[in-house]
Amino acid sequence: MDGDPLGDKRHAMDEARWWQAVEARDRSLAGKFVYGVLTTGVFCKPGCGSRRPLRKNVRFYATAAEAVADGLRPCQRCRPLEAQGDGLREQFMGVCRYIRQHLEEREALKLQALSGRFGLSPFHFQRSFKAVVGVTPHQYAEGVRMETLKEHLRGGKTVTDAIYGAGYGASSRAYESAEARLGMTPRQYRAGGENVEISWVTATTPLGMVMMAATDRGLCLLEFGASEAELLESLEQEFPAARRVAMAKPYPAEFVGWMQGLASYLEGERALGGMRLALHGTAFQLKVWRYLQTIPVGSVQSYAEVAEAIGQPKAARAVASACAANRIALVIPCHRVIRGDGSLGGYRWGLERKRALLDGERGVVRTAG
Repeated sequence: MDGDPLGDKRHAMDEARWWQAVEARDRSLAGKFVYGVLTTGVFCKPGCGSRRPLRKNVRFYATAAEAVADGLRPCQRCRPLEAQGDGLREQFMGVCRYIRQHLEEREALKLQALSGRFGLSPFHFQRSFKAVVGVTPHQYAEGVRMETLKEHLRGGKTVTDAIYGAGYGASSRAYESAEARLGMTPRQYRAGGENVEISWVTATTPLGMVMMAATDRGLCLLEFGASEAELLESLEQEFPAARRVAMAKPYPAEFVGWMQGLASYLEGERALGGMRLALHGTAFQLKVWRYLQTIPVGSVQSYAEVAEAIGQPKAARAVASACAANRIALVIPCHRVIRGDGSLGGYRWGLERKRALLDGERGVVRTAG
């Protein structure tokens, strides 16, 4: 006899009950199932306050892991991963710990080996890990290696010891990764930017004097200050051994575009466009900074909301610290992060500037609307 009629009937009854819960926004069944909305590619938990979907566009899953494996991503409003009783988040936090403890064992960190160790198919493992952590297992491991490399270099280790101690199999890989993520080689980073040329320019804006500084890899600093002397001191503290050169006219076309975009943004005429960045920070800081760039103009999120969005809900204070460590104002919009009670919180360039920036962005959004 084909199939299981009783099982099919029970499944249909479950789905009917689950749909009733979705329609009623009944939170009592949170943790019992999730539902995916095929038209948006998002899955939610019962009781989600988002717009109610059409029944024909809804698919039900017993666990969040099944929804992730089906190609859906978790809703940023109701956080369905946090409601699941299947331990998905705890499981992948355990994977993160395993990766940190086995950085030097490259074979053990390959996708096939990791997924097999944790009892999942490579496809399911990759999708689930990214949904929970925010990056792929490979990207997470590379971030941890870079964080470890920087710690070793700052701690005084030789470049060779730092490279291999961070789990890089070859110095060429470390140099390639460091140049992409730090804008300089490991040796230059250890020496405070030695032999790196940084071009800078200052300008007067409605919010005070601003400095933009860049290496050949992109923008590495954008700061407000009271004077050019104060801004130069800040640049020197960040890159003490770099060659810091005032940009001579005529400015390169890309730099002119950056300055024009910045001026238009500060005048409240339009949103700030994309700029090539030469970031240097810990793996956690880079993760926070990349997420901040996804917060829309005119919107704000709390430190706790950012922590949840990057998959580390208990790291609100660390998120605040990452915002405070940001040296590229506006482009990495840490001004869009506020306290949970609605107050502005901190801002390294002053709360009056933060308030003015948020008010200006809301004006841009209203004008565009």
